[in-house]
Amino acid sequence: MPFAQLVIGPPGAGKSTYCDGMHQFMSAIGRQCSVVNLDPANDKTTYPCALDVRDFVTIEEIMEDDALGPNGAVLYALEELERNFDWLKDGLKELGEDYILFDCPGQVEIFTHHSSLRNIFFKISKLGYRLIVVHLVDSYSLTLPSMYISVLLLSLRAMLQMDLPHINVLTKIDNLSNYAPLPFKLDFYTEVQDLKYLLPYLEEETSRLSHEKFGALNNAICELVQEFGLVAFETLAVEDKKSMTHLLQVIDRASGYAFGPAEGANDTVWQVAMREGWGDLSIQDVQERWIDAKDEYDEYERRQMEEEAKKATQDRPPADEDDDLDDFRGFVPDAGVKVIRKSENKTQSNSSK
Repeated sequence: MPFAQLVIGPPGAGKSTYCDGMHQFMSAIGRQCSVVNLDPANDKTTYPCALDVRDFVTIEEIMEDDALGPNGAVLYALEELERNFDWLKDGLKELGEDYILFDCPGQVEIFTHHSSLRNIFFKISKLGYRLIVVHLVDSYSLTLPSMYISVLLLSLRAMLQMDLPHINVLTKIDNLSNYAPLPFKLDFYTEVQDLKYLLPYLEEETSRLSHEKFGALNNAICELVQEFGLVAFETLAVEDKKSMTHLLQVIDRASGYAFGPAEGANDTVWQVAMREGWGDLSIQDVQERWIDAKDEYDEYERRQMEEEAKKATQDRPPADEDDDLDDFRGFVPDAGVKVIRKSENKTQSNSSK
């Protein structure tokens, strides 16, 4: 049974960067992985694209032929892909049992109220794929209360629209220390705790939000999100190995991959570690690593890398040692087979004459 991640999120959330990083990470741990580009406007993918929707339809062609804008062209392209699903079906069939990453467009309307992307996902699931939605959001949204509330509504609406196993992820968490300090610890935002404590900061953000009618609306929105009780966030620093390991473990558990059969009798250490839950990070660890003591951790990791590189250089044998085969003759056991070289064979033939 093949598995797949459906990577969605607003523009700038890092979807293509995530697909590139996750593809490299899975390849490093020995998991067969392929990336499928479903964004007809993405003409510069950094990852090796196993299947590209632009081979079927491009946004430039639609804008020219049908006089549509960029957003309308993306919606039209997804409708065309839904009507011609056999093209995608045949392409996925060639990928076999590979773990698939679907890089989706960034227009939020396609995963909040437009039905084509959801219908495509349901058709993919009928092919036997176990799907999970990975919704990416830039962690910069935490710096403004109004943006955070908007992200909560967006995440909740996407979860209700997609109707699939779903994980929300705050990306670029390693950049969070570059912004103004947050009024609360990181777990307040990731666990979506009591949002009424955020209302005073929301009113301080701008004088327009301090009006009583906006106060009632903001309070109603916070109550709505909390009544559903669905939204929570994981964190990700895509270049950090521990962060990627933790997120993939969460995704594996949510999608059921972690409870499937072993990937093979000759599993690598990384594959075993992923199944056994190695590398779990608590939100307190993330808070300390990327916000409270980021500079200290960066310096510590830099020294570690320098020491490892120095040790690897010292342990490496000289280049000419491997070329001198005479040094190894004393270690090769006698197999009882005599090797006669061409020159010796010719000499023996002449002497017999």
